[in-house]
Order: sequence, then C-alpha cells, then structure tokens
Amino acid sequence: MQLSGFRDSHVGVYATASMTDETDLDPRRRRILFRAWHRGTKETDLIIGGFVRARIAGFSEAELGEIEAILEWQDLDMAEWLSGRRPVPPERATPMFLEMLQTALSGEHAHTGHRPA
Repeated sequence: MQLSGFRDSHVGVYATASMTDETDLDPRRRRILFRAWHRGTKETDLIIGGFVRARIAGFSEAELGEIEAILEWQDLDMAEWLSGRRPVPPERATPMFLEMLQTALSGEHAHTGHRPA
C-alpha cells in the first residue's frame, strides 16, 4: 500500500492483539482516539490513529495531556516529520512524538484499517 510518497513502513501495522476496544475507554480517551483518527489527511490518520489506538488504554494522565497537545499540531507539518521528509524541530521533539516517529519510520506495527466512528 503506497500513500502519497510514504514508504510502506511509514504506515505501520498495528496488531489487533494490542488494540483497545474503544467502548471500554473513558470519555477522554475515546475523544483522543477519535481525534487521532480524524486528522485531515489519510497518512496522518493511519500513523497517529494507529499509534494512539495501540497505546491509549495504558497512557498515564501526563501522557494523555501530551497526546492531546500533539493533536493540536498542524497535520501537514506532522506528515512531513512522520514521513522523515523534514526533521522534527527541537520544540516538537517530545518523548511521545519521538516514539510515534520511531514507530512510523520503523514499520514495527501494522494498521488494520479500523477507524472509530
């Protein structure tokens, strides 16, 4: 699957075993998950949505705040950084975003295609 210049490994594959059933999540986590899957571009929906879905149940309160802040960033900038086309600026190099970037570039997970409604 090729997406607008993204290599296959950038999309990532998120294993279903590690995914959370969104009906088991509290309202804040469901809202974050929805926002992660509805970014504006398909590329960032796949990368960010898959990353968040695989981890949302285990996020601490601090991590929830960090991912909420990341979700406020511009989609086109994030697509450039997550694809490796542009370096991540130091002010955006948070631990959470660097983990997301590493996951996107390594292709260590796969995406199932499921998007919350």
